[in-house]
Amino acid sequence: MNSTAASQRTAGDLLRQWRRHRRLSQLDLACGAEISARHLSFLESGRSHPSRDMVMRLGEYLDIPLRERNQLLVAAGFAPMYRECAIEAPGFAAVLDSIRLLLRGLEHYPALAVDRHWNLIESNQAAQRLLAQLAPQWLKPPINVLRASLHPEGLAPRIRNLPVWRAHLLERLRRQIDATHDPVLAALGEELRGYPGGIATGHDIAADGVAVPMELELGGTVLSMLSTTTVFGAPMDITLAELALEAFVPADEATAHALREMASAPLSLLAANAETE
Repeated sequence: MNSTAASQRTAGDLLRQWRRHRRLSQLDLACGAEISARHLSFLESGRSHPSRDMVMRLGEYLDIPLRERNQLLVAAGFAPMYRECAIEAPGFAAVLDSIRLLLRGLEHYPALAVDRHWNLIESNQAAQRLLAQLAPQWLKPPINVLRASLHPEGLAPRIRNLPVWRAHLLERLRRQIDATHDPVLAALGEELRGYPGGIATGHDIAADGVAVPMELELGGTVLSMLSTTTVFGAPMDITLAELALEAFVPADEATAHALREMASAPLSLLAANAETE
């Protein structure tokens, strides 16, 4: 939901929307938040106005994202609780420094930081070596890493297990859309589902491993990597809450060895090799 639409709705409307989005009845939410179902009904209908503490309690139980909790507070007549610092703002510099330290600590494994819409914020040298395989038009900011990964002119032709990896990414995105109710993510999901890439069968997905690797062909070598996601605990800033660190760790020793070898090659050489493949 965009902020303009949210600002035109009452707190009761927003509470009802999120309760239904979480597939809860009024009784379910009332019991979980330890209030009476009658009081919740009055809040949703506008017959009663929630206190600030009540808004925060219901927002916490419904697991409403911080951005939308602020919208709920404003609709109820209160000031926003969570600040939103732009990434380029001086006040966010210390956070970016910490993120860069984390990314450097993950060398030689590809790692990057993305915002809530999967746009690239920062990356380490190992990730930049993979990005060097992309055509120049994909390297113009903002770089959307999901789009660059699954587009037929992006990394997709190099992904050996594209149907399975595509299904994995689309399912992750579906869960994110379900959690956030974000229309930009919903539009991105619709776009990505329109890309070619094959359909993974149940047999394909039910592999022997415990996680789905990405099998990326690079210079005649197939890198098998598992993705990990890191988010910041207890954030009080919306921008920080929406950032995620994505790291790709080797799924086998051959990939670990290949990544160590890549670390010794200049980025310019890797890019040149990509253009001749």
